[in-house]
Amino acid sequence: MAENKKQAEFSIDRKISKFRTHLTPEDELKKFSHEELVARVQQLEAYTYQLKNIIKKSGSNVIDNVTLIGMDKINSDTSGETCTLKKKNRPFDFSKCSKRRILLRILYLGWDLDGYAVQDNSTKTIEHHLFLALTKSCLIQDRQSSNYHRCGRTDKGVSAFSQVISIDVRSKLPSEATDLSQELPYCKMLNRLLPDEIRVLSWAPAPSPEFSARFDCVRRKYRYFFPRGSLDLGLMGKAAALLVGGHDFRNFCKMDVGNGVVDYKRSIFQASVTVMQQNDPQLESPYDMCEVTIEGKAFLWHQIRCIVSVLFLVGEGKEEPQIVTQLLNPEQPKPQYPLAVDLPLVLFECEYEHLLDWQHEQEELSRVVLKMQATWTANAVKAAMIGKMLANVEPKLEAPVLAQADSLVMGVKPKVYQPLLKRQTCCELIILRIMLVFNQRIFY
Repeated sequence: MAENKKQAEFSIDRKISKFRTHLTPEDELKKFSHEELVARVQQLEAYTYQLKNIIKKSGSNVIDNVTLIGMDKINSDTSGETCTLKKKNRPFDFSKCSKRRILLRILYLGWDLDGYAVQDNSTKTIEHHLFLALTKSCLIQDRQSSNYHRCGRTDKGVSAFSQVISIDVRSKLPSEATDLSQELPYCKMLNRLLPDEIRVLSWAPAPSPEFSARFDCVRRKYRYFFPRGSLDLGLMGKAAALLVGGHDFRNFCKMDVGNGVVDYKRSIFQASVTVMQQNDPQLESPYDMCEVTIEGKAFLWHQIRCIVSVLFLVGEGKEEPQIVTQLLNPEQPKPQYPLAVDLPLVLFECEYEHLLDWQHEQEELSRVVLKMQATWTANAVKAAMIGKMLANVEPKLEAPVLAQADSLVMGVKPKVYQPLLKRQTCCELIILRIMLVFNQRIFY
């Protein structure tokens, strides 16, 4: 491709040089009659037409619509004589394309991003990069006309293994076509424009034009990864089991009244705490990787992170598993407690009643795996290095330190623990803040 481009540029330069050698001085042009000037203009047009044909046949990236400009400015007195090829930027004509409603399955590592939803004060969001790629590839004209829906909205730092969106995109096939092997390579088109931490894994034709990735989703699965540390997984599992069913989760979320959320009743289908990867297959180790798995149809703001925070307190032996039942009582005011951090949380899976025909572009999927393996290698090597350092240092301690999971809760860990139900409640804190503001206004 590069050689063809160089050959095309050489041919163009040769033709332009040949053209310049035949330029007529200005004083001689003034002597020409009207008929002679017309003949000379036609000759110049012939040269222009010839250059266009050379570009068309070259197969290079040079646009076929070119215009020779500045001909009247080229003369023998100019030291930097040039001939400019100007590209005509024409808008993409979406009216000539058919449309298809599709679903995209997206993977992203949210550690260094500011969340999924687009924000006015940040461009480091998944939606920002996604719509930038969709518009640059001319798959959509704009967001407003794309009939876009997302399955879930993840916060800053949260990742997703299987986020799903539904959207109307242009297609090279009729909407009723069933053989999708000749369809546009949507994954490849988008991945070449997206940052490495955001990848499109597959796409599927929507079952109907009204299908919504958000409203037609019947089950969402979240997972929260953590090291065992000193946590009692048995107690955590008992507490998690009490979450299953339909409950009022106002004490397990952050209030979102600003977005009109006043109903805190949600249903959890399954909640469990399991060991995901053992450091030593024969023994329990504080470095075993574990996970909290929670499945439901819909969740409140920070609901998973609030639940995990309380489960950690149970696992540490600071609260009994029955604290979950007590906090599920809507008459119980919400006590103050910190959130679990965002990094280990993953939107793991989104399920639908319809059997979706997911299309996997094998060549592109291999590129995704290649990049993920590189990311895994970099982080696994770091973890192995730190593990060896700890294995060398820990035996020198007189008393073991089991704080592997402590850093997964926001804030500073207090020296003296205060039970949840004896803490200041959110309502009391709000009243105190209002009184403080009122007193400040009186003072000033």
